[in-house]
Amino acid sequence: MSERKIRAIVAKPGLDGHDRGAKVVARALRDAGMEVIYTGLRQTPEMIAEAALQEDADVVGLSILSGAHMALVPRVLELLAANGQPRAAIELLRFARGLAENDAQQRQQEPKAQRRADQPPCHHASVWGRHGHD
Repeated sequence: MSERKIRAIVAKPGLDGHDRGAKVVARALRDAGMEVIYTGLRQTPEMIAEAALQEDADVVGLSILSGAHMALVPRVLELLAANGQPRAAIELLRFARGLAENDAQQRQQEPKAQRRADQPPCHHASVWGRHGHD
């Protein structure tokens, strides 16, 4: 019997309508061997938490370009914990923190002309998909 694949939800909360980055990250996670469910645009924290519960997600990834992450991430974490999904909440927090830290470190080393805020660090997402969920 084969091992169960890690199930990931990739969601786009808030009113931001730009989802290319979310789709790229979803594909990187899929290519790393995860089962990925993309929820689409303009999701509320409640919709994301409900999707994670319904899909029995191990991981939740949020794509937020608007800067609203300071309000949205804590709310999603709160709802995941309330739904009895503390593992998904921990993975969301670790994933978000790890990508932000890696991105910040990389940006400090890049020439200013090469910096693009709309490019997700797919290599980091892929490595995390294969190794970070242990």
